[in-house]
Amino acid sequence: MTTVAEKTSLEEVFHIDVLPALPHSAISLLQLSQREDVGPNDLAKPIEADPGLMGQVLRFVNSSYFGFSREIMSISQAITLVGSRAITNFALWNAVFSVIPNPKFGPFDLRSLWQDSLRRAIFARRIGKELKLANAEDLFAGALLQDMAIPLLLKELPEKYESLVMQRAADGIRLSGLEQEMFGWDHADAAALLASRWNLPEEFVSLIAQHTQMKELLGKGDLARGAACVALASLLPSCCEDTWSERDDFLSAMDQLVKPSLELRDLIMAEVDEQTSEFAPLMKLPVPAKTLVDFFIEEAA
Repeated sequence: MTTVAEKTSLEEVFHIDVLPALPHSAISLLQLSQREDVGPNDLAKPIEADPGLMGQVLRFVNSSYFGFSREIMSISQAITLVGSRAITNFALWNAVFSVIPNPKFGPFDLRSLWQDSLRRAIFARRIGKELKLANAEDLFAGALLQDMAIPLLLKELPEKYESLVMQRAADGIRLSGLEQEMFGWDHADAAALLASRWNLPEEFVSLIAQHTQMKELLGKGDLARGAACVALASLLPSCCEDTWSERDDFLSAMDQLVKPSLELRDLIMAEVDEQTSEFAPLMKLPVPAKTLVDFFIEEAA
């Protein structure tokens, strides 16, 4: 077993030379979105200054996901109709998606990770809305980014981290527990450090950092409900796996956090599946082959 003296410092792994830089347009948009004194025209400026991002945002708002009857031609109009949070989250996703490396390794698949992240983000936002939380869109972003450090860890610590991913795939053990045992930190700490160094909003950093702490968050009650939504999303099954090893933990936590009837639980899962199938093509991702509803049907059979 790894001793404390041998454990690798997270700061050593994520030294400044290995951190990818987010596009300036995405950072500017994020910073503006946290201010209350800016309007659609102000938020449109950093998007319009980046032709690539501008084209992606316009394709996003003109997609069937929103179903507007006429084409949206301007960014300020898009922000007014769709909302600044939705546009900001989309821009953030594109920015992170473009800079995170793809380490080619065994059972790890970057597209599956992004599929998982998208479905978990949609789920966290849906649960936040069910609980009538004001920061439901922030929950989307927190869940979307919760696993973004994993590819970097595979790249920077290939031998050690690959063994953890292999063990996770073979035994169905939580990756965070294996990470804590080997390193003294987990991928939530790593992703939070990355988000902090990118100067992302502090609430995002906090949501990301706590997503492996489901039991602790449930014990904190109402004050931690937002973070608990993101942590609950992390217990969803992976899109690349046929079994759901954390189903019992998920159901127990969902019962404590939401207390849903079976009908409401099934409705939430069906809505998340539907939104995921609509949203995935916008992110150039395949629709998950196995839906959340499928997982529940199989487990009940």
